[in-house]
Amino acid sequence: MAVERRHFDREFREGAVRIVRETGKPIARVARELGIKEGTLGRWVNLDRRARKGDGALSESERDELNRLRKENAELAMERDVLKRSAALWVKDAMGR
Repeated sequence: MAVERRHFDREFREGAVRIVRETGKPIARVARELGIKEGTLGRWVNLDRRARKGDGALSESERDELNRLRKENAELAMERDVLKRSAALWVKDAMGR
């Protein structure tokens, strides 16, 4: 009789890896608590670590993009504030007539 393989969705895998990463609990303990095999969770954790490049440092291009996006975000926030003030003045003027 063949054993049916269990399939876990991405959300479950990411949640399990996050538990290991954020709580610092051993992989074996988390795997037991979740009812999965230790090797499966260990593979997921290793893939996550490789995807995060181990140290979490940003590359030069990522750092440049982050600086650009922060600058763009500040400009957009200023534009939003100016539009809010001008809309408030417009409403005030319209109500005053």
